Amino acid sequence: MNKLIILYRLVTYLTATGFVKHIHLGDFVYGKWIVYQHNKPKYYIDAFNKGATSNKIIFEMLLNNKTETIESIINKINQNHTLKLSLDNRPFIRIRLKSKQASLNLPPFTRLFRKKHLTMQLLDGKYVSEKLKVEIAEEAAKILEKTGRKPHLVAVLVGHDGGSETYVASKMKNCEKVGFKSSLVRYEDDVTEEELLKKVEELNADADIDGIIVQLPLPKHIDPEKVTERIDHRKDVDGFHPVNLGRMQRNLPSFIPATPYGITLMLKEYGIETAGKHCVVVGRSNIVGSPMSILMARNTTPGNCTVTICHSRTPDIKKFTLDADILIVAIGKKNFITADMVKDGVVVVDVGMNRETSATTKSGFKLYGDVDFENVAPKSSWITPVPGGVGLMTIVGLLKNTLASANKEVYK
Repeated sequence: MNKLIILYRLVTYLTATGFVKHIHLGDFVYGKWIVYQHNKPKYYIDAFNKGATSNKIIFEMLLNNKTETIESIINKINQNHTLKLSLDNRPFIRIRLKSKQASLNLPPFTRLFRKKHLTMQLLDGKYVSEKLKVEIAEEAAKILEKTGRKPHLVAVLVGHDGGSETYVASKMKNCEKVGFKSSLVRYEDDVTEEELLKKVEELNADADIDGIIVQLPLPKHIDPEKVTERIDHRKDVDGFHPVNLGRMQRNLPSFIPATPYGITLMLKEYGIETAGKHCVVVGRSNIVGSPMSILMARNTTPGNCTVTICHSRTPDIKKFTLDADILIVAIGKKNFITADMVKDGVVVVDVGMNRETSATTKSGFKLYGDVDFENVAPKSSWITPVPGGVGLMTIVGLLKNTLASANKEVYK
């Protein structure tokens, strides 16, 4: 995990628990992040101990002229708070809750000063998604109390693609977390298009089902457009049906594609000013780029941007990205956006999820964004990390669409 993200999250949790207050992270000087409180250098965090034989990141904090290790601080937090922290050797600071009932509703936090007059803040998908899922769970409980039933999402999974398996499992887990009912319909790769379409029609007719998603990609012999259009648009919580896309373009009530929806929720949560700004969207897919460009141009909040959409046939993309006040990147290429392609103070939303094998991680792979985070972050005013950014918000967009369907908010 990137050291900026580790430090950001560490200080966020320490701040939330009351051990540290009103902190701004200072310049990276001689291997140390100098942390300022009330303009006085009171706390110091040793960022990386390069001479250590272990892969574990070593942190030390100087508190009231007394050196205290991060392990001792973690022990205090674990004894007295709902959070449970531990140090792993990947390197990683593992943060989890002691009980399922504990709320992870922590405030966004801090500015990382990387240049004299420039600040960068994280658009933290973990914080926003956890906060919104608490709100979704509360609404789901009201539906259960009022109607005796839970919002019901059905996922259809064809084959055994590793990424699809992971995404669907995450969706099912999050449904359970917020009090939804979830069902999984599985088929092997050799399922016929006719059989799959018949199942979709069967799900359309089931009055107990509020939302239907068919996980992409599908095998080559099945037309994904045909499957998408066969889903009842009133249950299309992925927001891909032409009816929903058309209504979205006209600024009418609709189910919005989950990833763009999640991005707008994040921008709104952090109060990012969009009206009158130049938003550049890199990527034109029907799932992210195209709907994102429409949402940012609509007369809504967030929205009211002047939008430029770039793609693989755009000559000299750098010319456009350099002019962006808000840059949303969904092109599917690792570290495609580099520091020389952005101006100081840009807001960066990285949608990329590029997976590469890695011998240094427990999972055997590592995720990279479409943006070179390490070098672009110092020039940004706000930026999403990968992982921990847009991916978590996509799930929230799906859950909010399903909740809206259960409440008959879009289609009566």
